[in-house]
Amino acid sequence: MQPLPIPSAPILSVEASRALETRLLGSDEGAHWDALTRAGRAVAAAVLKDVEEVGGFPSSGRILVLAGKGMNAGDALVAAASILKRHADASVDVAFVDGPRALVPLSARAWRDLVDGASARVRAVEAPAFSGSYDLCIGALYGAGFRPPLPPEARALIAAARRCRVRLNAAVDLPSGLGEDGAFEADFTYATGSVKAPLLGCAHAGRLRYLDLGFLDDAESAPPRAAAGDRVLLESILRPLAGLRPSGSDKRSQGHLVIVGGSTDLPGAILMATLSALRSGVGLVSTFVPESLAAAFAARAPEAMWAGLPQTASGGLSLEGLPRILRGLEKASALAMGPGLGRDPESRALAEALARASGVPLVIDADALQPNIVAAGIAPRILTPHAGEFARIAGGADLRALATNLPAVIVLKGPITRVSDGGAVYHSLFGGPVLSRGGSGDLLSGLTGGLLAQTPHDPLLAACRGAVWHGSAADALARSQGQTAVHTIEWLDYLSPTLRACP
Repeated sequence: MQPLPIPSAPILSVEASRALETRLLGSDEGAHWDALTRAGRAVAAAVLKDVEEVGGFPSSGRILVLAGKGMNAGDALVAAASILKRHADASVDVAFVDGPRALVPLSARAWRDLVDGASARVRAVEAPAFSGSYDLCIGALYGAGFRPPLPPEARALIAAARRCRVRLNAAVDLPSGLGEDGAFEADFTYATGSVKAPLLGCAHAGRLRYLDLGFLDDAESAPPRAAAGDRVLLESILRPLAGLRPSGSDKRSQGHLVIVGGSTDLPGAILMATLSALRSGVGLVSTFVPESLAAAFAARAPEAMWAGLPQTASGGLSLEGLPRILRGLEKASALAMGPGLGRDPESRALAEALARASGVPLVIDADALQPNIVAAGIAPRILTPHAGEFARIAGGADLRALATNLPAVIVLKGPITRVSDGGAVYHSLFGGPVLSRGGSGDLLSGLTGGLLAQTPHDPLLAACRGAVWHGSAADALARSQGQTAVHTIEWLDYLSPTLRACP
């Protein structure tokens, strides 16, 4: 079966993004105004979603806009106007770095529209005049055209805004003063039209959101998979999962995942991986665990087929169970192993033997991420390390090189999760600090394993889908419950709503 394109968009240099906009929009003022208004409205919609993580935008909320004179100031002013239309008692303070008369023509138009639409709720302010609390600060002093150093008047505006109590700081396209001391510090940066390369790893950018304005709706947005480069994953990768399944489907046609792991020291990890796999859409899940755990887990998740195996003196999986697992793999379409495996040498020897013998593609996670295990055998594989585990198996290689050398698809978890099979590096901008808790990686490995069992011919697609779905459900959890007082396992309840809301 021919692999499908990975829904994604290129991450561009600042120069390439500017050249793209020039090519698409040219000198057509109407086209530029349309792009500006679409960007501003998209920023407003995205901000109102993300502010839900801190309780939502109140009906009488206060907005502070830090405006330069360029086009991204126009984006911010349109965003503010859009929020005011939705919240009748909200107000906006706009602090201009050079005054409203310095605005480029289209941004001046956005300012006039903002004032005309809600004059009683809009005011232009200077740095000493704004203080206190704001629900939202939108930083739009400088965009892609910024050249250091940051002017003193801009530093003063940013410093004054920093002294205010702000619930969410949002940057339009790029954080103002990117890379400079005194730059605007964003909680979220909303990349309009394309994601610019300087945002990756930028300490001032906070969490990144890509706002697709249709600039990249052409063949270039889905190149051959072998093409190297950095790309951002799109939420539309989940769309096939949200659709109708063939009417003649049965459980066998939806894949069969075998999961191996668990120990008496770390029993919860394998249960979480199994619960996650059961929500992935896979038809069958068989989980092999130490025999002392099987009965309790079967009561917790009876739809999985739990198999208790001989265990070592320390409570890990014994090599004696290998033949039984191999028999179970004969009817499986994928294998996932590692969650809760522990450090027992015999359990790790079992994992290496499984990787070497497996005739189905596999996901390797957690304690199974050891150099000898990830390199054993020839079956296609997905590895799901965090930074520490990656360092353990990489031997100094970078992501693309390690994926090529093994070979494997690698899902490198982090604030921005990166996925590569040695070609392009796909960046998932979904998820956030709500995932910074024990068990979230086990949920990802089970989810990815279930997706792999449904598309065993396409590990890269399964890995990218898993990263996006995992992060999108985490976003939905944080918007509903906040980032702090949640259980990791609550994430499961947001998998289905995430699909139902898929664009």
